[in-house]
Amino acid sequence: MVKRSDGRAQARFDDRHEELMTAAQASALLGVKRATLYTYVSRGLVRCVPEPGTKENRYVRADLERLKARHDARAGHAAVASGALRWGEPVIDSSISRVGAEGLAYRKHLAVELAVQGRSFEQVAELLWTGELPDTAMQWPAPELPFPPSSLVGLLPRDAPPLTVLSAVMPLLAAADPVRFAAPPEQERLRARRVLRQLGAWVGGAQGASRVAQALKEETVAASLARALGVEVRRAVEPLNRALVLCADHELNVSTFTARVTASSGADLYACVSAALAALSGPRHGGACDRIEALMQEVGRPERAATVVRERLRRGESVPGFGHPLYPEGDPRTPPLLEVAWGVRPEPTAVRMVRAVVEAMAEAGHPPPTVDLGLVALSAALGLPPGAAAAVFAVGRAAGWVAHVLEQREQGHLLRPRARYVEPPPHQSTP
Repeated sequence: MVKRSDGRAQARFDDRHEELMTAAQASALLGVKRATLYTYVSRGLVRCVPEPGTKENRYVRADLERLKARHDARAGHAAVASGALRWGEPVIDSSISRVGAEGLAYRKHLAVELAVQGRSFEQVAELLWTGELPDTAMQWPAPELPFPPSSLVGLLPRDAPPLTVLSAVMPLLAAADPVRFAAPPEQERLRARRVLRQLGAWVGGAQGASRVAQALKEETVAASLARALGVEVRRAVEPLNRALVLCADHELNVSTFTARVTASSGADLYACVSAALAALSGPRHGGACDRIEALMQEVGRPERAATVVRERLRRGESVPGFGHPLYPEGDPRTPPLLEVAWGVRPEPTAVRMVRAVVEAMAEAGHPPPTVDLGLVALSAALGLPPGAAAAVFAVGRAAGWVAHVLEQREQGHLLRPRARYVEPPPHQSTP
């Protein structure tokens, strides 16, 4: 501590990276009078710095928020804070996407409208990153491969799921980029474009090095995906682009929150995407697509759909892919995907199975299908390999991960919530 000319104590610190607030803002945040704020400063609980050219002080927001959290906990708000992490109240300020009564919006643009209008995934990614929607379709340059694809492909099992391949390649891309730390925003956006192009191509990594190289030659991420997944590009590019746009962001889902927490530590972009991929792989997130695919294998043929659904429900088992907590009236992202899947003629058996499951769940009075089921239906319509639905989800959501990483870095604070300690239950011996 140092003494000011007026004798009051003031903390010595480097405030260049600290967010500061005026006395009025600080008092409002804490819900106290200014005299109380000054008392906190004198006790060393809140740091302040003089505003050059004035007699006013500025107060460190991180200290204020820490103090407010302590006060709220003592006042009985700890349970509220805990519940906020369970589909509860918002916990982070963000301008990227919003889930509301009108649906999902990216920077005030409805995601469904962007998808149905045929906006390219690249346009939507730029919208999420900058807040501006480009007027025309964009083409991101094809990145160079920093290492021979064969060096990784040789280590992958032939049946490695696409999501596993993406998780394996990301650290190698990081290792090949020595200037990945502390990049300015524009350089980071260039890096993000390369990362998304690489993700789209490496989805087919388990099928051989040539598949990756061929996919990178395509002009868009959707086309790269089609090539990497081994389907006709001309037929698949528009449906895949629609899916990528609908998956591009979804507020603070598990993988996005993971990316933000990782970014708050100062980790590089590759590390943030790697962490998000790990979170996405869980069966209650992006892995839900794999669970739905497993359900379809259990169904086997459309005629068995109603029986399988009925037996699962009778046993108290869940049927994955139905009911979203944020959309009690139905996930708005799903109908545009089902529209494409149902429109394929002649209708493949795999599509008829998905449709039969959807109809059986509706007849049983259960909630409408989620975007995960829509992705599986689309994959069935396009004849994509197993695991493709989760991979499309991951590549699309990577645009949102990048946006949240950039926003978290702008906000500059470390995401470090406190744990509320509770006594463990007494140990009970087994009789």
